[in-house]
Amino acid sequence: MTEPVHTLIDELIESQRRLDTPVARFAAQHELNPSALRSFSPSLIPLSAPGPGEQYAFEVDLDSCTGCKACVAGCHSLNGLDENETWRDVGLVLGSTLQPFSPSALQPFAQTVTTACHHCEDPACLNGCPVLAYEKDPTTGIVVHLDDQCIGCSYCVLKCPYEVPKYNDRLGIVRKCDMCHGRLAAGEAPACVQACPTEAIAIVKVSTFRSENPNPELAALSGVDSGYTRPTTRYISKNPLPANLRAADADTLRPQHAHYALVLLLVLTQLGLGVMLAATAGLPLVGVRSSFSPSALQSFGLLLFTAGLVASVAHLGQPFRAWRVFLGLRRSWLSREAVLLGAAFPLLAFTALPPLLPAIPLIGHWSLAIGHFAPITSIAAFLLAGSGVFCSAMIYTDTRRHFWRLSQTLGRMTGTVVIAALAAIALATGAAEWSVYASLALAAKLTLEHSTAFGTSTSARLQRGPLRRLWGTRIIMGGTTLMLFFSHHMDIGLFFFAIGELVERTLFFRAVDSPKMPGVPSA
Repeated sequence: MTEPVHTLIDELIESQRRLDTPVARFAAQHELNPSALRSFSPSLIPLSAPGPGEQYAFEVDLDSCTGCKACVAGCHSLNGLDENETWRDVGLVLGSTLQPFSPSALQPFAQTVTTACHHCEDPACLNGCPVLAYEKDPTTGIVVHLDDQCIGCSYCVLKCPYEVPKYNDRLGIVRKCDMCHGRLAAGEAPACVQACPTEAIAIVKVSTFRSENPNPELAALSGVDSGYTRPTTRYISKNPLPANLRAADADTLRPQHAHYALVLLLVLTQLGLGVMLAATAGLPLVGVRSSFSPSALQSFGLLLFTAGLVASVAHLGQPFRAWRVFLGLRRSWLSREAVLLGAAFPLLAFTALPPLLPAIPLIGHWSLAIGHFAPITSIAAFLLAGSGVFCSAMIYTDTRRHFWRLSQTLGRMTGTVVIAALAAIALATGAAEWSVYASLALAAKLTLEHSTAFGTSTSARLQRGPLRRLWGTRIIMGGTTLMLFFSHHMDIGLFFFAIGELVERTLFFRAVDSPKMPGVPSA
């Protein structure tokens, strides 16, 4: 009997049968126990719920990750995400290591990284949300977004140092990974875990009693201090990660969203506050020496302030849910800003009202009585509005982005109020010295702004690169306003000042540095 002839194809088929792959292991387990189909692999999820001091977390084996993006496709499919919506991303980090047999030579290092929500111990998204649209499960530690609570303000996107929450234009809300908590509760592996062909992703239980910087591997991959939110995702590798790791897209300059509605909110409310402050408190102190009416200034300031508040609604994806904004008052600066500016508005209106009352039918005879309360009301109004401006600055400072540090943010916003007040006094009095004061204040503000355009920071390179035209426009508008103030053309100068502030605040949003995980699109 002749032996069968083994061709090359037969040998290849036989070698494929002997491969020890996750799929092959699963097939073997399923032949022995068909109920194993209930979960892709019991080793990929814990067999019991977290105990006290524990929570669920993703664990990523960097040595097994091939960057195939099967996890991205699985997450997208199972969660029914929109076409351009992703809750999990895959990026690349680059570095170099010393070659073992040639200490003077460097060996290139590249590593793909899969990333999703890190379900932090102290989540910044939850802490910053003004409507309490996030909650952290006390048992599993999973951070869940409540879609029906969200107003679409996107503040959580700015607060998260990993840019995990993603805004959905169609729904007008933010959404993010929830670790497929429904599947976990039923003993099923999350979509990304089940889809990974190399079993690079798993769910593990981690201790929540750790140091202030508990995740050095994640900090090395992302470049973000993990002590801020204490993320729980574990990245493991048999080989130590190089100290010089950088994201492959780290040098890509991406201007951020302009947030035009917020630009109008910040500029118009601060301009209006400055003008009303000049008309109510400044002019009575210095005296009006021109024909310009203080009551007209008050009305104009109130109009600007009102327009800013109305414009802010356009920033929300779900404006009809905005009434919930007071819910986060205890911990959200955005909630505090909204409540303070909203409370200041009727008081500012009451402050501007008495000079107009005699001309209003039926209530004109009440003008004298109402006028007695105007001084007290104006003090309360300006205290509330001033506190609101401080909260506006803290909204962005609290994101811990270098460009939005307190000295820059508060300096810009208070500068707008002060310069508007000084310019309005100069306009109403016609006094040259107030024009000089406004000019000096504007010069100081311009110096503060343009100090950020020099150096090697992301914001500096953005302003000198993709945003150079916007930056140049700000320089031209600021310089023109400065010359008009010095030459005492305050009416035209105020107009150019307002336009310049709109350009400056647009640059404030577009040039901000945006920390993120490698490969995550930063818009």
